[in-house]
Amino acid sequence: MPATIDYYFTVTSPWSYLGDARFRAIADRHGWQINHKPVDMGEVFAASGGLPLAKRPPQRVAYRMMELKRWRRRLDVPLTLEPAYFPAADKMARRLILAAKNDGLDAPRLGDLVHAFMRAVWVEEKNIADTATLAAIMGAVGLDSGHLLDRTDAADIVETELAYTEQAKRIGVFGAPTYVIDGELFWGQDRLDFVEEKVSAQAHG
Repeated sequence: MPATIDYYFTVTSPWSYLGDARFRAIADRHGWQINHKPVDMGEVFAASGGLPLAKRPPQRVAYRMMELKRWRRRLDVPLTLEPAYFPAADKMARRLILAAKNDGLDAPRLGDLVHAFMRAVWVEEKNIADTATLAAIMGAVGLDSGHLLDRTDAADIVETELAYTEQAKRIGVFGAPTYVIDGELFWGQDRLDFVEEKVSAQAHG
């Protein structure tokens, strides 16, 4: 079995979106598998002292915007700084990812779904709280949207959702994205160089 990186994220995090494609490329280069773990970041913030954007002081809000501009330019990726549907409720998208995962969708295709949801928020300015929008996104990546939508309230999905969020709090996750390798946390897409350094060393150690 390939070595695994646990990936704690939310599809409504611009930082998760900015790092997602590069993170997937790192895992592919070194033969690692990504274990996608979408979490309720509101619960994580509540446990770790974090604040949602609307409650942060203006200095932090202004600096966040500056950093988003810097990273958009540095990475040369499309990013809408203030998308029409942000913040959007991500509960349904999170549960759809978990439904696909629990139903056995392989990690690369699951990654395609995750990235499609992220792009919907940060590039296409779509409302991921809208069921029809979610169905269209899933159909575009070749998934049975009807089946997955029917699964969102299933006991195993709700239990997995709670388990991942509780696990994140227990191991010290406080923001998205967080990448975890053998118990070591790397917070933020700007730490992906360290992630690659870690997986490369282990792959060739």
